[in-house]
Amino acid sequence: MGAEEDKKLVVETLKAKTLKTKFYLKDFNKMFPDKKAREVSKLVNEMVAEGTLEYWSSGSTTMFGLKGAGIQHDAEESKEESKE
Repeated sequence: MGAEEDKKLVVETLKAKTLKTKFYLKDFNKMFPDKKAREVSKLVNEMVAEGTLEYWSSGSTTMFGLKGAGIQHDAEESKEESKE
């Protein structure tokens, strides 16, 4: 599979998972069992740079998700500000 087909597979797979919007890098590794972890990491980071995916961090864990899917960091910050 080429890089574009891999990216399409990632987007289609993430869109199909309706209950979960954030994924660990190991979840992406499972999508591509024939690829090395480093190759998958480069693919995911490239998709982040393109704006297809985005990082989400809890401070101790980094996850990835489709840009605009689920609760985003900005929304979480505005919720925290409204509590104060």
